[in-house]
Amino acid sequence: MVKPLILLPPVLFAGLAALFLLGMNRDDPDALPSSIEGQAAPTLTVTPLEPLPGFDADTLAMPGVKLVNYWASWCAPCRVEHPNLEALAAEGVPIYGINYKDDPAKALGFLEELGNPYAGVMADGGRTALDWGVYGVPETFVLDGDGNVVLRFAGPVTQRVIEERIRPAMERAAE
Repeated sequence: MVKPLILLPPVLFAGLAALFLLGMNRDDPDALPSSIEGQAAPTLTVTPLEPLPGFDADTLAMPGVKLVNYWASWCAPCRVEHPNLEALAAEGVPIYGINYKDDPAKALGFLEELGNPYAGVMADGGRTALDWGVYGVPETFVLDGDGNVVLRFAGPVTQRVIEERIRPAMERAAE
C-alpha cells in the first residue's frame, strides 16, 4: 500500500510546474497588471513644485488625451526616457509630471538640465503613487478626455514603447 505522504512531493512538483508553465505562456509576461485601468484617475494628494505650473484633478478630467508621468531626479531610467517625453510634448501631447519622493531643488535642477516636457508638475511624497498603484519610477499613464486611465506603463518610455503601447492607447483614449 502506498502511503499518502509519499505522493505529496510529486503532486506538489507537478502543480508548481503547471503554474510556471501557465505564467510563461501569458500574452505579455512582462506586463504588470493595473487595477485602475478603465477607471477614473485616482485622487491627487500632491503639492506644488514651485515655481512651476501645477495641475489638479479637474485638469486631468478636461477633454483630450493626456499623459501622467511619475519621475524623479534620482531615477536613471527617467533620464533615459526624458528625450522621448520631450518629443511627445513637442508634438502637442499634454504631459503632466508627478515628481516622486524627491528633493525639490534636485527635481528642478533635473528639469533645468534636461528640459521640461510637462504642462504641469506636482510633487508626491508617496500617497498619490500608492493610490495610482505605482510600483516605482518611471511610470506613465494614458488618460482619456474624461480622466479615465486607459493604460498604465511601468518602465521608461522608449521609442518602441511609444509606437507599440503609448500611441495605440492614445488612439483608444481619443475614441
